[in-house]
Amino acid sequence: MRLITLKGRKLYLLMKIICGTSFMMYGYDAGVLGGVLLHPPFLNAIGNPTGDYVIPMIVASYDLAAMITAIIISFFAFRMGRRGTVILGNIVAIIGSVIQASSYSVSQLIVGRLCTGFAIGCISCAVPTYLNETGIEIGDRGPANAFNAILLISGVPLAYWIDYGFTMMDNQASWRVPIIFQCIFAFISGGTMYFLPDTPRWYYARNRFEEGDAVLAQLNDDVVESEGVQFTRREIMAAIEAELEANASLNWKDFLTMGIVDNTRMKIVRRICICFWLPMIREWMGSSLIAYYSSVILTTVAKPSLVSLLSGVLNIFFALGCVPLYFTVERVGRRSVLLYGAIAMTILITIFTALVAVGPGHVDIQWASIAIIFMFLFTFGYAWQGCVWLYCSEIAPLEYRHIGAGACATGEWLMTFITVFAGPIGFNRIGWYFWLWVISGNVIAIIFVFLLCPETGGKTLEQIDYLFIDQGFAGLRKNFDVTPEDMEGYAGIEKKFGGEKKEDVGEESGEL
Repeated sequence: MRLITLKGRKLYLLMKIICGTSFMMYGYDAGVLGGVLLHPPFLNAIGNPTGDYVIPMIVASYDLAAMITAIIISFFAFRMGRRGTVILGNIVAIIGSVIQASSYSVSQLIVGRLCTGFAIGCISCAVPTYLNETGIEIGDRGPANAFNAILLISGVPLAYWIDYGFTMMDNQASWRVPIIFQCIFAFISGGTMYFLPDTPRWYYARNRFEEGDAVLAQLNDDVVESEGVQFTRREIMAAIEAELEANASLNWKDFLTMGIVDNTRMKIVRRICICFWLPMIREWMGSSLIAYYSSVILTTVAKPSLVSLLSGVLNIFFALGCVPLYFTVERVGRRSVLLYGAIAMTILITIFTALVAVGPGHVDIQWASIAIIFMFLFTFGYAWQGCVWLYCSEIAPLEYRHIGAGACATGEWLMTFITVFAGPIGFNRIGWYFWLWVISGNVIAIIFVFLLCPETGGKTLEQIDYLFIDQGFAGLRKNFDVTPEDMEGYAGIEKKFGGEKKEDVGEESGEL
C-alpha cells in the first residue's frame, strides 16, 4: 500500500531523508550508551557490575548482534525487499529501546542491546542499497550516501550532548530518557517507509515488472513509455541477463579464498568479498574505537569535568568531515577518496601513536595528540565513513546485492565487535602499544584499495558490472570506459569483451 504520490526529485529527496533518519538512529544508538556508562544512577540500576569484561560486553553485544543479523538477513532480505528490511529494523529498534530503557539488570540491558543490534544490522544492510537503486541520475548515489553518512555520524554527537545534559541530574530518568529517545527516529523512518515503494531494480529482479515500471516512471516523473524510462529498464534487464550468464561459472568454493581465486567472468566472488573486507578494514582503522571510547581516550589529558564536553566536540568534527564528501565525491571519485584518505590517515595515526608514547608527563604533547585525533576523525569522516557504504552497495551485482549488503554489514560489525570489546582491555593492559594495531589497519587499507578497488564513479549501477569482466588487480591495469552501446543487452558484452577481443582487453589492461 503506497499513499505517497510524490514524483521525481521530490520523491528521491524524501527517500534520502527517511534513509538518513534510520542511519541517524544507528549513530545515536552507537553513541548513547557511551555517555552514561560511568553515570552512578545507571550503574546503580544494573547492580554496579565489576570486572574487566562486563561493560565491554554490554557495549559490544550490540555489535555482535548486528553482525549475526547481517549474516542471517542475507538469506531473507531478497524476499523481503530493501524497503521491508528497513521497516523490520525500525520495528525491532523500538522494542530494543524499550527493553534497554526499562532495565534493572545487566542481563536485561544486554537483551535490549541485542535487539537494537538486530535492528541496526537490518538497517545497515538495506539502506545503502535502497538509496543507490532508487537514484535515477548517475550523480545521485554519491551525494545521497554522503548525506546518509552525515546524519549517521551526527547521531553520535547528538547522543553525547543529550547524555551530557541529562547526566547533570542524579536520578533514573537521567539515563533512561536518552536511551528511549531513539524511538523517535524509528517511528519517523519506519512509519514513512511503509508508504514508500521498493526499488525498481528489486521489482525487476523479482519478476514484478509492472511494479518496477511504475516505480521507475514515478522516480523519473515521466510515463513508462518514455525513452528515459525504457533506456534504464533495458540497462537493468541487460545486467540481470548478464549476471545470470555469469552464474554458470560461479563456484562457492572460491569464497574460501576470499576472492583471490575467482573464475566467474564478472568476478562475482571477488566483489562480494570486497564488500566484506572493505568495511572490516574501515573499523580496523579505528573509527568506532575512537567514537565509542572517546571519553576514555580523553581522560589521559582532560579533567573529568571536560571529558564529556570534549567527546561531544570530537564527534562533531567526525560528522563535519562527512560534509565535504557530499560536494566532491562525484568529482574526485570513490577510489581516490579512499586511497588518498587512507594515506593521510596512516600518517596522522602514526604521529598520534608517537605522541601518546612520549606524552606522559608532558601536557603540551598530550594536547597535541588530541589535536591529531581531531584531524584524524575529520579525515576519516570525509574519506572512509560514507564512501565505503557507497562503494560496497555499488559493486555488488544486482542478483547478489542482498548478499553483498549482508557481507558489508557482517564485516563492519565483526571488526567493530572485536575492536570495541578489545579496546578498553587493550588500553588497560598494554597502553599505547594497542595503537599499533590501528596503524596496521590503515596500512592495509592503502594496499587493499590500490590493488582491488576500481573507480565506479560516473557509471550507472549496470555499467559497473562491466568493470570487472576478465580484469586483474585494479592497481595494475588501466581503467576503461563503458559506453551506452555496450549496455544494449548481453550481445554488447560479447562485442566488447568476448571472442577474439578478450585477449586484447586482458593485455591492454595489464591483467595478471
